[in-house]
Amino acid sequence: MVCEQILGKLSEFDTSGKTIEYVDIEWHEAFKKIHKKTTDHETELGIRMDDSILTRGLYQGDVLYADDEKIIAVNTPPCEVIRVSLTPGHEKQAAKVCYEIGNRHAPLFWGENDTFITIYNEPMLLMLQKLHGVTAEKELKKLDFDQRISASIHNHHH
Repeated sequence: MVCEQILGKLSEFDTSGKTIEYVDIEWHEAFKKIHKKTTDHETELGIRMDDSILTRGLYQGDVLYADDEKIIAVNTPPCEVIRVSLTPGHEKQAAKVCYEIGNRHAPLFWGENDTFITIYNEPMLLMLQKLHGVTAEKELKKLDFDQRISASIHNHHH
């Protein structure tokens, strides 16, 4: 089966009496046009999207296939992230945190309770932990692309 478009959000579909299958799309795969995947019900799936996916991405709950019996939707599994919070009185450090994360071309998200979220890597964690007035902690989290701050999600290295 080949899926070539996003049909909508799972919450918009009538799922009564239908099997819902999920296909895992990792955060770093969300902006790729072509995938070969298997759903959690062992359905082999080809995904071939147009260029709009390069900026939109595949999000949690995006429906890729629907018929009278089943729906196939995207699942974005949890990944290791760094949650960054600022000590009261050090709010201006937000600019430094965002600069340092952006300078490393890492994706940046809003977190709960005025925190920032970025993808985990050890050098990033150590650098953020050294900033005065900043707390940086590693955790496992499901990313919400609607909370994305950075314009681009593509992660690259120099």
